[in-house]
Parts: sequence; C-alpha cells; structure tokens
Amino acid sequence: MSKALNRRTVLRGMLGGTAVSVALPFLDCFLNSNGTALAATGNELPVVFGSWFQNLGFNPGRWKPATVGANYQNNAEMKVLDPFRERINVISGTKYFLDGRPLETHVSGVQIATMGSLPLGGSSDPSLDTTIADVIGSRTRFKSIEIALSGGRQSLSRRKGGAINPSEPSPAALYTRLFGPEFKDPNSAEFTPDPQVMARRSVLSAISEERKEVMKRVGASDRARLDEYFTSLRQIEQQLEMELRKPAPMAACSIPEKIEQADPGRNVAAVERNNRLFAELLAHAIACGQTRVFNMNFGTQGLRTPGGVRDWHSLTHEEPIDPKLGYQKDVTWFIEFATGTFAKFLTILDSYKEGPGSVLDRTLVLWQTDHGYARTHTMDDLPILTVGSANGRLKTGLHVVATGDPSTRVGLTVQQVMGVPINSWGRLSNETSKPLTDIIA
Repeated sequence: MSKALNRRTVLRGMLGGTAVSVALPFLDCFLNSNGTALAATGNELPVVFGSWFQNLGFNPGRWKPATVGANYQNNAEMKVLDPFRERINVISGTKYFLDGRPLETHVSGVQIATMGSLPLGGSSDPSLDTTIADVIGSRTRFKSIEIALSGGRQSLSRRKGGAINPSEPSPAALYTRLFGPEFKDPNSAEFTPDPQVMARRSVLSAISEERKEVMKRVGASDRARLDEYFTSLRQIEQQLEMELRKPAPMAACSIPEKIEQADPGRNVAAVERNNRLFAELLAHAIACGQTRVFNMNFGTQGLRTPGGVRDWHSLTHEEPIDPKLGYQKDVTWFIEFATGTFAKFLTILDSYKEGPGSVLDRTLVLWQTDHGYARTHTMDDLPILTVGSANGRLKTGLHVVATGDPSTRVGLTVQQVMGVPINSWGRLSNETSKPLTDIIA
C-alpha cells in the first residue's frame, strides 16, 4: 500500500465480489499535540449533531431541578443521568403553541419540536436536523443517519416539502450500510439491505492485508487505538451474526401461522439490546467521518415488558395514580427505563476516545418529547435537554427556565450553534428570534 496515510485513508477490500471500505478513526497522528484539532489543517475536530426523541415525557414534579443556573441537582427521574450532569443543560418552562388548531395528541408536539410549526395542508417545514445536516453533513458519506429504536421505519426527519428520511430499525442492516458492501443512496425508502452478507463473511477479513500494512506504519499508541477499534468492530460482527444465525432444531417445535409483520423492538429487552448495538455503530460512524448528524426515535408508543398486557402509551391513560406514591407506578417504570437507555447511549459515545476527548465531547445531542405530562396531554412546562458542548460552542451544566416561551427557542439556539445562518425559527406563536444566550459559549 503506497498511498499516504492521512485522515481520509480508508481500507479497501472485496466482499463477495463487491468493493468494501472501512474508514479509520481519529488517530493521534491525525491530531495536534492537544488532540483537539486536525494536524494537517489546524481546524478543530468537526462538530456532530444528534437528536433523541422520546414520546410520553416525564411526571410533573419528578424531573425539574429545584434550583436554576449552575450546580443544579437532578430530580428523581433524571438521577440516572448524574454521570453527565455537568455536560447537560435542562431547559424547563417552554410550551408548544397550537394557535387555535386542534390538538393531535402525540403528533402536534412532535411537529412543533422538530419543525417549529404545524403543517399547513400537505405542506410542512423541514425538521431542524436537515437544516443542520445541510451545513455540517454535506461532505460525509451519509448526510444523516436515522434510527427507529423500537422497530418500524418511523422517522421524524423531514426535508423541505415533507419528504421523509426513513429510519433504520435493524442494527444488522445499519451495519451493512456502514461496513458492508458499498451503498449508494442512504436516504432511499426502497433500501433493502441483506444483513446475511455480514453473517457469511467478515468485512474485516476482506481488508486484512491493508490492516496489517497500516499497523506497521503507525506508532505504538495508534496501534493500540486501531487494535481496540478493530476488536470492537469484530465484536459487533459476532453479536449480530449470532442473532442472524439459524437456531438449532428442536423436535417439539411446531411452525406457527405466518406473521406478516414483526416489530422486534417493541419490548424492553429488544430496545435495550438494539440501543447498545446502534450506539456502538454510530460511535464508529462518527469517529470515522461517515456522518455528522444522527436522529434517534425512541418510539415509545407500543413499548411493553415481556408478557405485559398494556404498553407504555396505554398505561399513561389507564393506570390510576398510586395514592401513596402520587404518580403512576408502572408508567414511571417505563420513564426510568427510557432515561436509563438514553444514559447508556451517552456512555457508549463517551467511551469512544479521540485523543484526550471522546466522540461525545464534539457532539450536541438534543433530547425532546411530545407532551409536558402524557396522562393529560399538556403542552406546557416541557422537559428539554441538551447534552454535550459541540467542541465548546455550548455552555453546559445549567438549568435554564423560560416560562411561557415557545420551545422553538431551544431549536433556534441549537441551529445557530451548529452554524445554520438563521435569525429566527418557527411560525405564528411558535416563531422566535430569541436564542437561549445563557447557554451559548
């Protein structure tokens, strides 16, 4: 291999007669002495934007910090996020304005949160992630990656005119897109990857010769970093291969009636497993420069425990409030599970090191929900979180109160921080030209 080793180096091979490529992560030899910028240009590591949307929110009185500003303490339903408290901003008090339109429960709030407005007829505004991707994602292999954590292809990412960027519900299929045979159109709704390609032969085996050559040409610390990187890729391959492998025959087993459509992510065990796999794949994709924008749709509507009679959504309407606790006990279990899932996602991004920092350090994750209180479908005092500083562009560790203001103040702030050239965002009562200057660095 005679080509120069630089940030854009990819390892290429053949898999089943098809060309494959695996990008390299940020190695020490690509960075400056502080690990904060690219050695060749002096430019800072590129910023990353991610969204995490979780329907059904929190319980009133159990999420909002008691104090305003710095050094706040997480309330009960956010305690699991304590390891990231200094990197989280909590924004409370904002609301979604309907401007006389009828409330579409679990829909209107989603639309305002992501697009800053409610659609008019068949026309809708683009979601904020696409405006950000137009600025920071135009030179990456995937302009953005959308994931439906609870199965299906539900996506909240919309381009101008209402075209939807479809979500990927399968970790195996996402692996194939990222590390399997080359794929030309990541946004096509007709995309039908064959995860069995990954199961039949390892991508890492296809690039084995180039791997050996690169390992000879880097220093000890980068060799250790690459070894860790390739090992983690191998582990993902092995985990997904096990799930794709045909199970051993069982004599007592009979074939049930055909199921037309399965939703593998609609139980908590599947969500927990897929969250880990998706997080690891995204960490690799970000570190290897394949994308700078991702959207995670938690998809809580049908989530249930194994053997559970009612799902989370149904429980918010049907479960009585426990007279001793003062809240819905089973609903709260789901809330704490969802927040714990988010914490595990952040932990994986933070564990992927780049120099002295991590993938999370150059990322800004926006957490939003559809209602202030799912049981009564309230549209005010919304919980909104930002996680990460986007390479220091955002102050963190603050609780900001914006009582009665449109939630779009957060969306405007995030877009401006990520470089989108806008002075206002939203429509009608949701329009704002006031970013949250308290959290802009």
